[in-house]
Amino acid sequence: MKKDEIARLQTYLRKTFGTPTLEVKAQPKKDDMAEVFIGGEFVAALYREVEDGETSYALQMAILDVDLEGL
Repeated sequence: MKKDEIARLQTYLRKTFGTPTLEVKAQPKKDDMAEVFIGGEFVAALYREVEDGETSYALQMAILDVDLEGL
């Protein structure tokens, strides 16, 4: 993903989730993927999808059962 695209996505996600420490970082080996971090911790993968000339983004976040223990 391009720098301006990442910056726009980061701004959108920070506003949507109310998290100023959220960062979107380019995935150097893939041009259609970025990684999302909150407070320096990886939380999700962000994919760009282009179909029929329209661009959309998919946020994929895995939550492990051990992460839910004690909640």
